[in-house]
Amino acid sequence: MTRAEAAETRLVLTPGSKVGIIAGGGSLPVEVAEGLARQGYSAFIIMAEGEVDREADFAGYEQATLALEDVGSLVPLLKRRNISHLVLAGEIRRRPRLARIRPTLGLLAIIPSVISALARGDDGLLKVITRGLEKRGIAVVGAHEVVPELAAGKGTLTVTAPKQSDWRDIEAGRAAAKAIGALDIGQAAIAIGGRAIALEGVEGTAALLERTRELRGHGRLAGKTRGVLVKCAKPGQELRADLPSIGPQTVEAAYAAGLAGIALEAGRSLILEGPETLARANALGLFIVGLPATELADGEPANGR
Repeated sequence: MTRAEAAETRLVLTPGSKVGIIAGGGSLPVEVAEGLARQGYSAFIIMAEGEVDREADFAGYEQATLALEDVGSLVPLLKRRNISHLVLAGEIRRRPRLARIRPTLGLLAIIPSVISALARGDDGLLKVITRGLEKRGIAVVGAHEVVPELAAGKGTLTVTAPKQSDWRDIEAGRAAAKAIGALDIGQAAIAIGGRAIALEGVEGTAALLERTRELRGHGRLAGKTRGVLVKCAKPGQELRADLPSIGPQTVEAAYAAGLAGIALEAGRSLILEGPETLARANALGLFIVGLPATELADGEPANGR
């Protein structure tokens, strides 16, 4: 299956279609499964061993558990279950150990690509996995494509809106987030006083916000208020997996860090537990704003701001 053919088939779903979900940690795989059920689609849950933290929420679904090192059995599993569409949803905290991967004929053909992708970073690996699946007849679909309400909308999404001074922080944070994204390091940055003061690393957004909270006592930040967390897709990112996301815990941590709000790319970022996330931001007086994309991402046309 070519990429063009895959693009045409990703969303060709009819009521009763069965969609596979590779489930990692967090609420995203649960929300995808529930969203598919509301639309009349049957979800088959493939839980990444040792990664899922909400197993109880999948009690009513057909399911299987797959070790990361047993990835070679994924396609046969999908074929046996007549699954033609697959969603990668949730956090996978570790990478498969190559020495423990069980080889199959299909997997051996792409092992050189996987090794090369591991050297390039997370997004390189995701691209190899999705394109490898598509060549074997499995259309990989983004969570935001099958459950559109998960995607962040454009504009101010909360009662509180950014002040004019906040836009300096938003633009500084976006520039920094795009810079580290181009290096496949992270997807988020925090700007205070018109300049980036902290960048996301492999430890994730929660640790970034905790560092910022601790930095409030630093001499160079003393007296500075407000500030913004900005999350963006990486330039050229594979948009069908690992989109930037926020949830209620992000809002709480941003408030604890003394920030005024959160900005994220509309259509390329996810708001998990949406009603609760927005309600909590409104209660705390934080803004959440969706920014139009400014560059191409995996063949998607830029919207510009």
